Amino acid sequence: MDKIFTHLWLKLLEMKHVTIVVPKGDVNLSSITGSYEILTRANEFWRAMGNKSMIEVRIAGFVKELKMDLGFFSVNPINIREVKKNDLVIIPSLSYDEHVMEDNKELVTWIKEQYKNGSEVASICTGVFLLAATGLLEGKTCSTHWRVEAPFRQLFPNINLHIEKLITAEKGIYTNGGGYSFLNLMLFLVEEYFDRQTAIYCSKIFQIDIERNSQSPFHIFQTQKAHGDELVCKAQTYIEENLSEKISFEELASRLAISRRNFDRRFIKATGNTPVEYLQRVKVEVAKSTLEKGRKSIYEVMNDVGYSDDKAFREVFKRITGMSPLDYRAKYNKETVMA
Repeated sequence: MDKIFTHLWLKLLEMKHVTIVVPKGDVNLSSITGSYEILTRANEFWRAMGNKSMIEVRIAGFVKELKMDLGFFSVNPINIREVKKNDLVIIPSLSYDEHVMEDNKELVTWIKEQYKNGSEVASICTGVFLLAATGLLEGKTCSTHWRVEAPFRQLFPNINLHIEKLITAEKGIYTNGGGYSFLNLMLFLVEEYFDRQTAIYCSKIFQIDIERNSQSPFHIFQTQKAHGDELVCKAQTYIEENLSEKISFEELASRLAISRRNFDRRFIKATGNTPVEYLQRVKVEVAKSTLEKGRKSIYEVMNDVGYSDDKAFREVFKRITGMSPLDYRAKYNKETVMA
């Protein structure tokens, strides 16, 4: 039995091979260089503590050179066909458009094969589109940037998108939210592949808040009017123009000459939200803006967006943003911050 445990422990301590892939398209350079820097710094610290190297990081792709940002920067990945072993594949963020998955068919197939051969896969921000194209996320949970929530849901309706999550981890597949939140994903992976001490060291060196676990405070609610349903657009406009009033969706449906059941069905299909959820999100978005810029009290802001119950307002606000109205104002209102 001791021999079995020893063998398993040695297996865990074997050098891990990490491949940061370079897709074709408008790739976010920082998600490549940032991932590389954090992982290699973690390995340097690990070795300085008297351990053997834990990981080997390489940057690979099907392209010989990728120029970015008007040619100011370029990446010269190694030939991905020469990569024989993988323990972790990292997909960087890239500008999503209708051609990105078509242009990267070969890479999508390669990523899928790596996972089937035992590699874990992590996507950064909009890199999740390439990960989703592999089919590996079907029936699983993921996250991405809130800005691309609508097109992602439309393309991949069978994937459980949790836009509020900073990081998701399920069966060797990792995803994260948008922007520079990939730094938190890297800390998470450092802790997974090294240990907590190494992750804390990297968080201090790169000054990353290791305890951050949500991207909800950064979410700007988009009113989602590009769906083409004129009736739903009218309903959305009515909601947005009558935030301080008590809205009856029964009466609104009747005014639009549609049954409440069909109204709800069409609204959800068009926006991804129920009418009630949409109303709450618009109210909270307006409240956020007021709290960021104005001098109004929480009570005044609450009344402006049609809430008379302080408890209900605080509960809805916190559920959507992850913060209380008071904490939100303290964080984002310039006058409060400078006080």
